[in-house]
Amino acid sequence: MDAAFGLELMLLALAWAATLLVRPWRLLRPVQGKVPLATPMLALAVVLAWLWAWPGLATLPLPLHWSGAPLAVLLVGWPLAVAVVTFAGFSTVVSTGASFADALSLVVWSGLVPATLVLGLGHLVRVAFGPNPVAYMLGRAFFVPMVALGGCGLAAATLAQSFAGPTGDLQRIAIGLLAMGEAAWTCAIVSLLVAYKPQWLATWSDRLYFGRPARAGVARARPVQPPR
Repeated sequence: MDAAFGLELMLLALAWAATLLVRPWRLLRPVQGKVPLATPMLALAVVLAWLWAWPGLATLPLPLHWSGAPLAVLLVGWPLAVAVVTFAGFSTVVSTGASFADALSLVVWSGLVPATLVLGLGHLVRVAFGPNPVAYMLGRAFFVPMVALGGCGLAAATLAQSFAGPTGDLQRIAIGLLAMGEAAWTCAIVSLLVAYKPQWLATWSDRLYFGRPARAGVARARPVQPPR
């Protein structure tokens, strides 16, 4: 077992230990007969499994793809995001014939690490700017995902020594462009959900960010836990 595989296995174990410790299934308890986060969680599991399998099925010269982890954290919170990205990553063993080691690397560098960075950096943004809607949109939903995805992409490619090949410079550019593009789409999706489906965002609260009660039909359907 090489050092990279051991490190990735340890990170996966630590992430799941922390996830089980906070009992994330509490977020999926019915409230007034509804489970608001069930829809975004199931949608993320399906979409991410397809997105992460597509580069392998298309046999791209550069195995680059969107992560989706930042959006998962904003939608369902970090603990449930861990479950979603783990499922999506290991589903590639079936969908693309990936090895366990390749699937593990995908889970860690495209899912767990960016999700954790989004959680930590997002907390710093909230501490620095307070419950500010602009800081949430531009900070937590755009700049934080861009930094997290770019950093993780560069770190994963460095560990895999892929920059040493003839496509090294091209891969650096592609990682930066993908990080910017995914961050822009993440911000756009979150903005729409704040306007139309705030109950699908575990990290948003009308009361906290707007200083007013939740909109009609949202307060009773939303879990009682505060945003993370």
